[in-house]
Amino acid sequence: MNGAATSSDASGGSSPQSTYDAYETHDAYEVYDVLTIGRVGVDIYPLQTGVALEDVTTFGKYLGGSATNVAVAAARHGLRSAVITRTGADPFGRFVHAALRDLGVDDRYVSPVQGLPTPVTFCEIFPPDDFPIYFYRYPKAPDLEIEPESLDLDAVTSARVFWATVTGLSQEPSRAAHFAAWRARARRRFTVLDLDYRPQFWDSRADAREQVQRALPLATVAVGNLDEVETAVGHREPERAAQDLLDFGVQLAVVKLGPEGVLARTANESVQVPPLRVDVLNGIGAGDAFGGALCRGLLDGWPLERTLRFANAAGAIVASRLECSTAMPTTAEVDALIGEAAAHA
Repeated sequence: MNGAATSSDASGGSSPQSTYDAYETHDAYEVYDVLTIGRVGVDIYPLQTGVALEDVTTFGKYLGGSATNVAVAAARHGLRSAVITRTGADPFGRFVHAALRDLGVDDRYVSPVQGLPTPVTFCEIFPPDDFPIYFYRYPKAPDLEIEPESLDLDAVTSARVFWATVTGLSQEPSRAAHFAAWRARARRRFTVLDLDYRPQFWDSRADAREQVQRALPLATVAVGNLDEVETAVGHREPERAAQDLLDFGVQLAVVKLGPEGVLARTANESVQVPPLRVDVLNGIGAGDAFGGALCRGLLDGWPLERTLRFANAAGAIVASRLECSTAMPTTAEVDALIGEAAAHA
């Protein structure tokens, strides 16, 4: 997937290289409801469940990557969204651009890296709770080549929500780009750190904890599951972990509890809501649906309990579907599930 691109073709149409050149020219920055930065890739998911990867015979191809999925999820709720990331200069990179546009996400901050392939991700699907995932991000993922000088800091600082993930702190120059963005943003409201810890991307949990604890004082919202908050603060007792996140300086700490629902704390409020019960098909991507829905609630100024119930329901819908990005629900779908659950309560 590293083949050289040409500048023109015999038919006179746009070639891969001329298309990439077009991606790098755009108008002045836009004010986004949600601007994310971080991982992108192509999900190659089996169309058969309960089958080991070596025995799967049919696959589907989908847009993927946590930061990218959050931008898609936000767009499904009518929010103007964009993602800052990088792909390979290859067919899968072109697929990423096309998929983003189809799903309503601005792709102007997605640029190619010569010599690195667009990452692909495979998974196995053993419902209800076993979804092994395999990342192919070698020799290095292009999204870790985001550079500080390439950032549109006006867009970063003006975004109503700026959403970053811990994966982006795992290597340079991406790490420096994240800190440059946070410094420019200066802890503007709804500067979100998604604790999205993936051990495959780090030398150790201790290395990840060091970078997370550098980043937390620059964020105003922290979101993570129990394993991720343990990486951040060193333990996984929910109430204590949420308080520790607040002590690092965030204004809202959200701790996802799996089958126990979700807990959120601010300086003045603590709310825990139960999960919604669904038939789980593939749990991968549910957290990203939660993130996009969380953005909707925060930006609309909903009470914290309503925001959490909405985000929980969005995550539950994606858990009941096969893929991630194209599975992200609309606001109407989330409201319908909440209404159905209330009617059967």
